[in-house]
Amino acid sequence: QVQLVESGGGLVQAGGSLRLSCAASGRTFSNYAMAWFRQAPGKERDFVAVVSNPFGHTYYADSVKGRFTISRDSAKNTVYLQMNSLKPEDTAVYYCAASFGGGLYRRESEYNYWGQGTQVTVSS
Repeated sequence: QVQLVESGGGLVQAGGSLRLSCAASGRTFSNYAMAWFRQAPGKERDFVAVVSNPFGHTYYADSVKGRFTISRDSAKNTVYLQMNSLKPEDTAVYYCAASFGGGLYRRESEYNYWGQGTQVTVSS
């Protein structure tokens, strides 16, 4: 079993930055691919970014490429999402997810564990 707890969300003006954190506990953190998804009001949950295991390759949704950076610190059992140049359309609940498979998965069904989410609101 893996427990994931997100933090770092909040209210920010357009053009600003936030860093989300996802702290993992339970099974060996380094065995999993880790990803961020987001869900805007009235919309489906969408893929944002993933970091693979064991090589640490990354993949981003086109909508965030060049603005967001995903990283992991295995010593701290934590994955981060650095979000720069935020736009109002980035407003959503952001979820952390872990996958046994380790690959650059973009579908929700590939992920075995989910956090409870953290709200990010970007004002114009």
